[in-house]
Amino acid sequence: MLRKIFMTAIAVSLLIGALVYAKLGQFSAMGRAAEAMAVPPETVTAVTVDEALWERSIAAVGTLEPVQGVMVSAEVGGRVTRIDFASGAAVKAGDVLLRLDTSSEEAQLASAEAAATLAKADLTRVRAMDARKLSSQDALDAAEAKAKETQAQVVNMRALIAKKTVRAPFGGRLGLRLVNLGQVLQEGDRIVSLQTLDPIYVDFSIPQQRLGDLRHDMTVRVRADAAPDETFSGAIIAVSPEVDAVTRSVRVRAQIANPGERLRAGMFARVEVVLQDRQPVLPVPATAVLYAPYGDSVFVIEERKNDTTGATEPVLRQQFVRLGRARGDFVDVTDGLKAGETVVTSGVFKLRTGMTVVIDNRLAPAAGLEPNPSDS
Repeated sequence: MLRKIFMTAIAVSLLIGALVYAKLGQFSAMGRAAEAMAVPPETVTAVTVDEALWERSIAAVGTLEPVQGVMVSAEVGGRVTRIDFASGAAVKAGDVLLRLDTSSEEAQLASAEAAATLAKADLTRVRAMDARKLSSQDALDAAEAKAKETQAQVVNMRALIAKKTVRAPFGGRLGLRLVNLGQVLQEGDRIVSLQTLDPIYVDFSIPQQRLGDLRHDMTVRVRADAAPDETFSGAIIAVSPEVDAVTRSVRVRAQIANPGERLRAGMFARVEVVLQDRQPVLPVPATAVLYAPYGDSVFVIEERKNDTTGATEPVLRQQFVRLGRARGDFVDVTDGLKAGETVVTSGVFKLRTGMTVVIDNRLAPAAGLEPNPSDS
């Protein structure tokens, strides 16, 4: 019995040993195959880094203001008898906007003109008598004073009638009509807003430390949500002599061309003041940068000799960099990269140092300094 159990144990041991030996052989073969297997190169897009000159600018936010803007109001009271404008219409300087009832003033004007005519005739007779020494100096002075007084009354009534005809003080775009036909207006009642919109002003603030960079007639570019695909150009016309004591910023005004009046007063605007000098930079596409909490990096493609085959092949090297300002689809590398080096421009999150690559730029993402992507 013991002999039978002993023989069974030996057989089981031999079987287990055979299985272990076979598996170890398989693992060894797999290891040798893995060592001999070559990892295929990764296909990437790349670009050679070149130096460039970027214009320097100051970014700010501003508010659009009309070159001229006023709320047209009634200078004198009266009943509205005629409205000669439509809401939102364009008008020229001197165009009639509204007329008030002048029947009472016209009657008074006729009376004043009659009195002035009589006074003038009296003055003519007194002067003729004075020439023949038949009148006193007092009578002549009284006649001249009466003629001037009546003429002044005529001028006053004509001025009052003219004030009841409301005209556009300057050319521009009207707002919404605030009066109705037959309405009785009081002095100062609002009629309609009037604004000059082409050109238009943009007011913005910049930090006091950038005040020394500003010059009169500097180019200014403006973007607004009302025209997202268009950039409006203008120039600085005034810089405030005062610095705000709270924000430590200075107010600046620029005049912007506004063809078609696409910009309106009160709009929010993004402003860019273009400085006169240019800054040397080393730009790379923003897609080439691997952003990480411990530091930003790019993958540089270098030519290295393969120790096994002896051939030269492109190999990746992760290079940590320091970034400057961004512009469009590019970002400036201030440290860690040199001109003439080639960097990967897409898919950097799946790369690592020492990986061999193949460059194929047929599907390279388009990059521009002033991108204007379509609305998808």
